Amino acid sequence: MRGHLKKAGAAADEDFGWRRAWSGSAAREGVWSNIRSAEVMLLQLVSDEEAAGRASEVMALVKDHLEADDPRRVRLARRLRSIISGEISPSDRDLMVRALDAAYNALDDELARVRSLRNILWTATFLVLLGVAGLAVYGWFFPQSLSMCFTPKVDPGSAGGIDVVCPTAEHSDEAPGTAASSLAEPRDILTVEIAGLAGAALTVIASLRRIRGTDSPYMLPLASAVLKFPTGALSAFLGLLLIRGAFVPGLSDLDSRAQVLGWAAAFGAAQHLVTRLVDDRAQMTLSEVGRTTEAVVDPERAAVKESDAPGEPGGSGPPAAYQNGAGPHEGVQEGRDGGAPVDDGAEAPRPRAGP
Repeated sequence: MRGHLKKAGAAADEDFGWRRAWSGSAAREGVWSNIRSAEVMLLQLVSDEEAAGRASEVMALVKDHLEADDPRRVRLARRLRSIISGEISPSDRDLMVRALDAAYNALDDELARVRSLRNILWTATFLVLLGVAGLAVYGWFFPQSLSMCFTPKVDPGSAGGIDVVCPTAEHSDEAPGTAASSLAEPRDILTVEIAGLAGAALTVIASLRRIRGTDSPYMLPLASAVLKFPTGALSAFLGLLLIRGAFVPGLSDLDSRAQVLGWAAAFGAAQHLVTRLVDDRAQMTLSEVGRTTEAVVDPERAAVKESDAPGEPGGSGPPAAYQNGAGPHEGVQEGRDGGAPVDDGAEAPRPRAGP
């Protein structure tokens, strides 16, 4: 137990420097994991009275983190009333220790999944941002290669010049046959990406209504929201590129600079069609912390639930009300005068046979 506490203290005092943003969260997990391991070992050493007093707390943790058909949860629920009343045996204490250890291990796994998804989102954000910045730099030095300029349709017999519309400027009465890409400006792609960022910002504000607070130590909703910004810039560039390539019927020629920027903002907001799946995954991962799903009961686990374990009283199995692992302590209220617990509506316990 002292070893676990020393490890927790060392992890808490460690200075990660520039690696804190990446490794600090794992260190915090290590601190709490070692503290929980020490608490499990302490449960093996406390007196029977203290162990019986902690039985309800252990059962609450087990209900939060173990499946309803987990054998350790079911067995502890069956024995909980006897443990609380002080009739605790060495096997009951061992059962409490194993169930608490399993619950803490499940909690560590849940937090590790949240941290892993958070790291994936930040990595994806960095990579997309790197790609967006690379496009802006490339467009700055080679604007004609990735031209965002459009040539509105003119009458075939018109003797006048042509109009060229770019994200940063509009050119009128250019000589017939002038290539639109030759009038591209270095700031065109950057301007389109900024418009896409504005559209993405609007969807981030709209998505705040669906974000719920969490007691998880990781800011997973924030990582999911930040991903929308570079994705919006990228989708704005790709959307205008598709329009310029005539992939969208009827939108091959935009008439003004305002239309170009407007469609860029619209495509930036359209990234929500993709990133909303990431938002749903993040919310689902957060909801799994401390809230186990009802697993499908397979025949083997059903047999464990419906039959009593060797050495436990009651050959007919637990009552139907306890099949979900809730335990007999549900509905039990403490007496107002500090006496023994009173079970409303429950049958009186049968007198035990004398020696």
